[in-house]
Amino acid sequence: MIETAHGNFELIKDHREALDIKSFNDRYVDWFDRYLYVVGDISGEKLRLRGFTEKTIREVQDYLMESLPPNCPYFILKRLSPAEIKDDDET
Repeated sequence: MIETAHGNFELIKDHREALDIKSFNDRYVDWFDRYLYVVGDISGEKLRLRGFTEKTIREVQDYLMESLPPNCPYFILKRLSPAEIKDDDET
């Protein structure tokens, strides 16, 4: 579980160690609260974030292939519900 200033997330993928919590907290805006998944990539030494829903997460591979330079660092986070956090604490 990844704890951020904007909630708790499960780290699905961290390609080339792209996830930096401070940078994530700095770039995150409330608009991303509506998304179950948040994808971040480092392009031009800047973190870019994009949100995906449960339905649109299927398109993440297309997004990564079309929008990122080859071998670009990126991460995929899944927002955890309060029930998932509780279950995780009990194990």
